[in-house]
Amino acid sequence: MNRIILAIKSFFSILFSGKLSDEAAFDLGLMRRAATPAPKPKPAAEQPAAADGAVQMLALLQQEARLVDFLQEDIAGYSDEQVGAAVRGIHEQSRKALDRHVKLAPIVDGVEGTTTRLASAGLDPNDKSTLKLVGQVPPDGKVEAGILRHRGWKAEKVELPSAKAGRRVIAPAEVEVE
Repeated sequence: MNRIILAIKSFFSILFSGKLSDEAAFDLGLMRRAATPAPKPKPAAEQPAAADGAVQMLALLQQEARLVDFLQEDIAGYSDEQVGAAVRGIHEQSRKALDRHVKLAPIVDGVEGTTTRLASAGLDPNDKSTLKLVGQVPPDGKVEAGILRHRGWKAEKVELPSAKAGRRVIAPAEVEVE
């Protein structure tokens, strides 16, 4: 009777999955019983992606300065004085939040509007992440010096509070209950 059951199990296993189950193969003597499998390692904790840090920084600027609210607002109907008054507070709070979480430094420590020699400023004309050549750039891109128009910025240190990976909420909705 066991052979009939084994034959039926094998038939349906092959019919539906296209292969013989390990149990049936063992019962038929086609393979040895596998040793107890080693426990599977626990999956590593999901690491935050760069986008998570960007969302977290936006959330901090929203929380501390309401920056996202301001940027999403249609300010066309407001006077310049009204916009200026609003910007002053947002600017101050955003700057404090930025200073608290990110240490910024200029890429070129020079005076804008003055001649800057690329080599002495530690700039590589081929590194597009730290240098943007503008104006009458020769076709070969070989430049030794130019007028510094913007010093550029780099983040020397970023200290964001720990956050869950994959977080996409910048500011929760607020509902007042009456």
